[in-house]
Amino acid sequence: MDYIDLNLIEALDALLAENSVTKAAARLHTSAPAMSRALARLRRTFDDPLLVRAGRDLVPTPRALELRGEVHAIATRARALFAPSTTADPRTAVRMFDLQVTDMLSTTFIPSLIDDLREQAPGISLRLRPENLEDTPALREGLVDLEIGSIRPGDSEIHSEALVTETLIAAVRPGHPLAKAKTVTPQRFAAADHIVVSRRGRAHGPIDEQLAELGLSRRVVAVVPTFASALFLASETDVVCIAPARLAQRMLDTLGLRAFPIPLALPSVTVAMAWHPRNHHDRTHQLLRERARHIMAIAAEGVSR
Repeated sequence: MDYIDLNLIEALDALLAENSVTKAAARLHTSAPAMSRALARLRRTFDDPLLVRAGRDLVPTPRALELRGEVHAIATRARALFAPSTTADPRTAVRMFDLQVTDMLSTTFIPSLIDDLREQAPGISLRLRPENLEDTPALREGLVDLEIGSIRPGDSEIHSEALVTETLIAAVRPGHPLAKAKTVTPQRFAAADHIVVSRRGRAHGPIDEQLAELGLSRRVVAVVPTFASALFLASETDVVCIAPARLAQRMLDTLGLRAFPIPLALPSVTVAMAWHPRNHHDRTHQLLRERARHIMAIAAEGVSR
């Protein structure tokens, strides 16, 4: 037989359970004529009457009795296949997730997320992937399960969610001339040596554009790929570096850096998370996103767990 209508399995299960066309139809929320047609097809398929009249009732044939147990088992398994998954509790699931996060979050957000997962879902482990230049393909190809950081517009199929909006600040070591200044003017800011953070190695950006509008320019002495390396260098030499105000606070305190507002009208920076649609409805992945959302909110408020 080249084609089998699998709907007939559900119909046969109901008929053999109820021994009645009317009751079987009611059980499957269909009409009695539709169930009668299904029974006729089943009789042709099995070359057996399956249910025969005995007075006012229908009784199963020996062939039907042979089929009853197996048909019921198959129908039950089929219903379970399409039922919502409840067998895997995401809080007890054992999973390894690949995360791509900015270096700043690796030192501030990730430790709190690990502590949280140890309590909420101890079976979840995290594998941090290095930042790269092609974020969307990594998500699409399954190399990364969740990306957290400054998400650039890309593939429309990728899901994303904003987590926190950050203000950029400038930071210098205590001995820097700007560390004790009551007010840092654009002129004094531009006159200092700077370290630029750029994953693509770009030495110029929005700060330089705004300085140019004021007829100013700055000297960039180094371009580094991460905020963490920029902050470390700023703690060792007289340069100005830029960092997100709240998420960088722990590193600023650890390195003893002095922060001050940037005297320019810079746009805020949005930290977001992104994931591929294949993981959108995965319950364990949903739990990971929920905990990431929760921990990021705490980190943004500067509250320690």
